[in-house]
This record gives sequence, C-alpha cells and structure tokens, in this order.
Amino acid sequence: MKLLTKVDTADKKPKVYNIAILTAAVAAGLAALIAFKGEKGVLAGCLVVSAYFLAVTALLVRAFFLQIRYNLYSYNTIIYVGFALFTLFIAANYALLFFQLRAIPDWNVLTNALNGLLSSAKTYALITFPFVFVFSAALAVSNLALIRREGFRPVNLLGVALAVFLVGGEAAIFALDYSVAGSLVEVMVHDIVTNLMAAVYLYFECMMLGTIFAGFLAARYEPAKDKDLIIILGCAIRKDGTPTPLLRGRIDRALTFARAEEKESGKAPVFVLSGGQGADEAISEAECMRRYLSQQGVPEERMILEDRSTNTDENMRFSKEKIDAVDPDAKVAFSTTNYHVFRSGIKARRVKMRAQGMGAKTKWYFWPNAAVREFAGLLTQHRIKQGLILLGLAVFYTVLTILDYLVFG
Repeated sequence: MKLLTKVDTADKKPKVYNIAILTAAVAAGLAALIAFKGEKGVLAGCLVVSAYFLAVTALLVRAFFLQIRYNLYSYNTIIYVGFALFTLFIAANYALLFFQLRAIPDWNVLTNALNGLLSSAKTYALITFPFVFVFSAALAVSNLALIRREGFRPVNLLGVALAVFLVGGEAAIFALDYSVAGSLVEVMVHDIVTNLMAAVYLYFECMMLGTIFAGFLAARYEPAKDKDLIIILGCAIRKDGTPTPLLRGRIDRALTFARAEEKESGKAPVFVLSGGQGADEAISEAECMRRYLSQQGVPEERMILEDRSTNTDENMRFSKEKIDAVDPDAKVAFSTTNYHVFRSGIKARRVKMRAQGMGAKTKWYFWPNAAVREFAGLLTQHRIKQGLILLGLAVFYTVLTILDYLVFG
C-alpha cells in the first residue's frame, strides 16, 4: 500500500502540542469576539469554531501520517484516526449552523451555538448509527457462524456482547434525552448524566473506529524484503503435535515472504520460532513449527527456537533476547494472523524492537470475534492516557452543561 511505504523510517515521534496552543488561542479569541460584538460575535464565532475544528482535523491527520512513519503500531495511531472523524463532524456541523442562524433570525444565536457543542456527542452517535447498526449486525452474524462451526464457548460471544453494547448504548442515550420535569437543578443533573453517557460512548466509538482502521492498515502492510530474521508467533497446536490451521497460516505466510525475499535479493532470512508448551500440548509450539518447516525443506541452521513464551508479551521479549544474541542490529519482521498484527506490533515496540508485521489470512467468521478480543486487549493498555482523555471529555461536557443552565439559561 502506498500509504505505508514509509513505515518506520522516521526517528522523531510526532507531537500534538500545537493543538493545545491553537485551542488556547481560539478560546481567547472567541471570548473577546463575544464580549465586544455580542450576538454578531457569536454568529461569527460559529465560523471560527468550524475553522478551528477543521484545523484540528488537519493536525490529527498530519500527526497520523507522521506517526506511521515513526511507528505504525502505536496507541496514538488509533486516537488520531478515531477522533479526526469526530472533529471533522463538528467542523461541518458548525459551518451548517452558521448558515442556519443567518437564515432564521428568530433563533437564539448564543443558545444554539452552545448547544452545537453540548449535543455534539449525541448528534455524532445519531449520524454514525447506520454504520454502527450494520457493523453490530455483521458482528452478530459472524458470531453465530463461528459458534456453528467451532462450537459454543463464552469467548465466542464477544462479538455479540459488543454489538449489544453498541446498539444498546445508543438506545440508552436517546431514551434519556427527553424533556424532564423538575427543578432547575434536577433538570441540569439529568442533562449532565445524559451528556456524560454520550461522552463515554463517543470515546469508545472513536477508539473502535480508530482500531478498525489501524488494524486494517497493519494487516495489509507488506514489510520490505530486506529482513535478517522473521519471528513466527506461536498459538495452540493439535494433540498430535501438528500445527492447527491458524498456526499453519502464520508459518506459511512467513515462508512465502522469506522465499520471495530470497528470490528478490538473494538473502535467506532466519526464522525465530516463538512459542512454549502448554499443559495440554505434546510438544512446544516452537518445536511444532520446526518440524513443519523442516518438512518444507528449511535447513536447521535457518531456525532459532524460542520455546519459553506463553503469550504475545513473552513472544516478543524472549524472541528479542534470541535476536540480540545473534545480531542486535538485525532487521526483523514477524508473522501472525491478520487480526493480531497491530497489537503484536505494539508488544514488539514495548520491548524496544522495531519489527514490521505481516498478517496471515483467517476464516471470515473467525476474524470479527478475534478482532473484538484484540480491541478489548488494547483497551486494557495505556490506562493513564485513556483516563485522561475520558476525564477531559467528562469535564468538557459537564462544564458546558452547567454554563448552559446557570449562565446562559
């Protein structure tokens, strides 16, 4: 893919401090505009807000391209893509609001301008609902196909659980978003709760969209054929010690890449076979892969066994130890299943290994549920960063709601 031709070529991590600086400058400018121009200032402010969010969208997109040049496998990649869609929506919404306020003089300019931000999370959920519904339906269908072919297990219901959360979340938000009787404080608290629910839903929707996009790019990426070593990430093997279709796909993907590299450049990369022995496995996953590759004509000297790991973190950490013992400056790739490439790349960078991933295909009904599992795994990482973003959204919508009632209401 042309988009990814410059992955891992930059040494400088992109920063987005310019967004904070821009935000402070625009906030000060809007305050001055409203103070000196009143209602006309608010109307002009709609265009300023639209331009601001359009600029933020451009900065996020720029940060995304800089990020994949520095490191495709990053939590930041998800954030930049996911929230760029939301900021673009707000930019378009305020441009439309400007023309509506000009066309309908009877509208309260200040109230409608403020409500544009207050309702942004709820409106975004409404606009994206067709996509969310279709996506949720597809998840449910794939889960039913998975259960029919692979048997019932609780883990095989992850897609259904996410589908219920997505559709049910939107239904709950709009069920709460109605006129409520009571005192000013009671109505304000009701609106704060509704807006907070919408903000939390917005966060997870943006993260989900960002993860889908980043995962797709990572799975489609083809590493440069200049690698010295290829790590093959293990997974469960059969009781007779032979690879399952999932593991065989990973091995075959690495083998196809290695043969293409040897044909193209004359370099024959070494395979690092990474996977320990589970309690119900006759041999280690690494040994299983060694036997399979031997049957494919790969000589022993082109295989390094790492047979201690029990998860992806250990796959990368223990493989790096093996690689450093051979050549700390080696160019490395790793092979895994397509849905697992992005998170595996994150694990590799955590042990300071710049490895590029390649994805093996899997059955259509297996991929969605596995991708949900990967998404859940990603959400358990970077808790501080996630907490700060959620806190920022919560404070933003809470303060706006209070201002709407106590200052402008």
